[in-house]
Amino acid sequence: MLSRSIVVQSLRSIRDRFFDTRRQRNEQNDVQETRDDVTGPSLDNLSVDMQFLIMTFLSPQDLCRLGGTSTYWRSMVRDPVLWKYFLLRDMPLWQSVDHLSVPDVKLTGSAVLDDSQMQFDYMAEYLRICPACRNQWRHQPRATFESVTSFFQSLVPVADPQFAMFGPGLEQLEISLMTTIMNSPHILPIAGIPQRQIDGIGSGISFKYKDQHRFNIATLYSTNRTERERARLEHLSLRSKLFVYQEDSESNMPLSLNPMFNQVCQAMNGFIFVANAETERGVDRGWEEESAQIRFMLDPVVGIVSHPILVLSCVSRETADRHRIPCVTIAHQLQLSSLPNPWMVQDTTAETLTGLLDGIDWLLRHSGVKL
Repeated sequence: MLSRSIVVQSLRSIRDRFFDTRRQRNEQNDVQETRDDVTGPSLDNLSVDMQFLIMTFLSPQDLCRLGGTSTYWRSMVRDPVLWKYFLLRDMPLWQSVDHLSVPDVKLTGSAVLDDSQMQFDYMAEYLRICPACRNQWRHQPRATFESVTSFFQSLVPVADPQFAMFGPGLEQLEISLMTTIMNSPHILPIAGIPQRQIDGIGSGISFKYKDQHRFNIATLYSTNRTERERARLEHLSLRSKLFVYQEDSESNMPLSLNPMFNQVCQAMNGFIFVANAETERGVDRGWEEESAQIRFMLDPVVGIVSHPILVLSCVSRETADRHRIPCVTIAHQLQLSSLPNPWMVQDTTAETLTGLLDGIDWLLRHSGVKL
C-alpha cells in the first residue's frame, strides 16, 4: 500500500510549485502580495495534511467537482500519486470487475513513481474501473442458436437463455451455493426442474428473474455427489469429468474439454464459473488449472458467438474474522484479461446470495436479454 506520507509529500510539492509560479507571475506584472498563500477562512488555507485527509473522505464525483473550483484544486486533484493511492486503497474493496473495467496497469505499492507511471492517467483509470463511476453498458441482442442438440432439448426449454455453471466454488465451500439458490424463492424463484441429468454430474434448472425473465442453468459438477462430498471433507483434489487429462499422469491440468460436453456447451448462451474466494485456499496451482478449465469450456463456441462468462467470486459466509480474496485478484489469477469473451467477476456469498442478482443481471444483459 502506498503510504499516506508519500501522497502528502507529492501534494505539498504541487502546492509549492503552484504558489511559486503564481508569485513569479505577480512579480513580472508588478503585483504586490504580502504572502504566497491565500488568505481568509478557505479550504485552500488549510495545511496539505488536512486537505489530503478531507479528500480521502470524498467520493470520486465530489473530488472531480472540487477540481473544477479553481486552478489550484485542479492541480491538486490531478496528482497521479493521489489517484494511485486511491486505486491501491479501494480496489480490494470493490465487489465486481469486468472486461471493460479491469485495470490496465499492474499496480504496486512502490513509494516512488517512475517516469512511465507519472505519465499514466491514474485519475482516468480510477474513474473508468470504479463500480460507482461505471457506465451501464448495453449490448445488442445476439442471435439465438438455430440448432440445439436433442440431448439438451430434453434438459431445458430452448426459448429461454441457458447458461452452464461450473467451477470449484460449487464443491469446495462449506455452504452449497446451489442449495441456497434452490431454497431462496424470494431471490430467484424456480420455474422448472427437468428430471434429466448428465452422467450423474449435472442437471438443468429453470429460474425466473424479476418475476418475468426466465433463464436456465445447467449445473456441471466435477463428478458425482458422493465423490464430491468425500473430496471436500478429506480436502482431496479430484479430476473433473468435464475435461480430458493426460493418461498416466498425476497432474490435474486439463488437456481439453470432454467431447461429451461439446454440444452441450455450444447450446449455451453464456457461462457461470464459481470460484472459491476464501483466503484459506492460499496461493496454489489451482488458479492455473481453473484458468485452463475456463478456456477449454469456452473453446467449443469460439468463432460462433463471443459468449459472456460470469465469475462468481464466492465465499461461504461473511464474518468479521473471515476475509475474501478481492475480485480484482481473482480476475488476474484466472487471467481473464486474455479472454476474447465479455466477462465479469462478482463477489458473492453462498449463505445469503449477496451479489448474485447483480451478476445475473449482467449475464442476461450480455446475452441479449432486454431487462
